Amino acid sequence: MMKSIRDIYKVGKGPSSSHTMGPAKAASDFRKETPEADAYRVTLYGSLSKTGRGHGTDRAVMETLAPIPTEVIFAQETPEDIQHPNTLDLVALKDGREIARQRVRSIGGGDIMVEGRSAPGQSEETYLENSFAEIKQFCEFRYISLIDYVELNEGRDIWDYLLGIWEVMKRSVQEGLSTTGELPGGLHIDRKAKSIYDHILVNKHPEVVECQLVCSYAYAVSEQNADNGTIVTAPTCGSCGVLPAVLYYIKDKRNLSDMDIAHALGVAGIFGELAKRNASVSGAECGCQAEIGVACAMAAAALGQVFGYSIKKIEYAAEVALEHHLGLTCDPICGLVQIPCIERNAVAAMRALNSANLAYFLADTRRISYDMVVKTMYETGVNMNRGYRETSEGGLARLYSRRG
Repeated sequence: MMKSIRDIYKVGKGPSSSHTMGPAKAASDFRKETPEADAYRVTLYGSLSKTGRGHGTDRAVMETLAPIPTEVIFAQETPEDIQHPNTLDLVALKDGREIARQRVRSIGGGDIMVEGRSAPGQSEETYLENSFAEIKQFCEFRYISLIDYVELNEGRDIWDYLLGIWEVMKRSVQEGLSTTGELPGGLHIDRKAKSIYDHILVNKHPEVVECQLVCSYAYAVSEQNADNGTIVTAPTCGSCGVLPAVLYYIKDKRNLSDMDIAHALGVAGIFGELAKRNASVSGAECGCQAEIGVACAMAAAALGQVFGYSIKKIEYAAEVALEHHLGLTCDPICGLVQIPCIERNAVAAMRALNSANLAYFLADTRRISYDMVVKTMYETGVNMNRGYRETSEGGLARLYSRRG
């Protein structure tokens, strides 16, 4: 069964859902369970250790547990019994003695799983269907749309929730377009969204204007994320710029209502939640294909909904978008969600538009289902060299020098 699409859209602060939002939630929950503690010790393993400083994991944990003294340890070795690359141990101390211990996995999108306990959210599972094939069959048998399907399972109040999500997305675009300066972290990366937007030349070809607009929006949100601003996971912080950029652009171009956008978010959420349930949205587990690839699929599906596509065409748009991100590595330079992450959001936003356009005239020729691509993405990620799964030990992260 599949959880509510509320699970895929979370409002939080950047730069990373797995590395800041997840550990911060783990620390917050652990603190509530150990009110008598007078000190904490947190040990980060795997990707959390490799890129934790760049992502601000230590800062997020210590701020959550403050003012109680907290020691954060970046483990150099990962014990063999640890099964997830985003794992942390939390230890509560009282008068120097250990009084409680907990091992937590940050599984992507800001969600966590406490080892030794049942999987989170069992009571929150909303959909009986486990695959898009099952969803499509359900809808076609009853002659209902994907919007109807979402409302049938979530209730009518889902649209109010998604309207709230859209407000946060719009604000992240607008704030990103109006802010300048250097991003934190020491790479000396200047914000570019405002410059791109301000230098749009309307006498250029329409395709160029479209590219500049969409890219400026994607940069705006991604730069907000990199600067620890408030964004919406869609499905993660690192890929948070793709869906808002596409929707912000298409709303203005087609004069859509906010409810039209909420409906598009509902459809996009189905594809994001399916990927999260049947594969992963964690860069540390499956590479950037799981983050930016799924974000692109969600954006393409949202566009299909806006364009009035059939369920078959919407699926094809999402499938094309994800398929052509297969194998995409996660290699953030210095562990920061800046290079190549910000630019990658803009590229994926444009690819979502292309995928939706392809689906208009090629859907009848498709041979690959969305479910098949999701499964392939997971298998590809599991078999990917660890250095390319958000450890900053491979690819651009290995070859780049700050002196450069």
